[in-house]
Amino acid sequence: MRIWMRIADTQLSVVLFALFGIVSAAALPQSPPSSVPTKSRPIPPPEVRVDINHASLAELLKVPGMTASWAGRIVRFRPYRTKQDLVDRGVLPSDVYDRIKDYVIAHRDKE
Repeated sequence: MRIWMRIADTQLSVVLFALFGIVSAAALPQSPPSSVPTKSRPIPPPEVRVDINHASLAELLKVPGMTASWAGRIVRFRPYRTKQDLVDRGVLPSDVYDRIKDYVIAHRDKE
């Protein structure tokens, strides 16, 4: 009989310990999920964006995130129907396009 009492005491202790852990975890204040702060950068209005069909190399280099090699590729593969053509035609990789897309526009000549 003593052995059964020890087993019952042990089981009761395990159950109480588990219950205490669950209640303690639920009682802790929940912190909001940590999020990486995003860099908010102002998006320029369309009239001050750089036109990828007509801008010089120097003008393209003023675009934040633009390098000389990417600017050179933009000039070399003109003309573009839309700025999305930069990715669709393989002129820029998508990560570079994502950095500059808010600062460029593709104006087309009147036909």
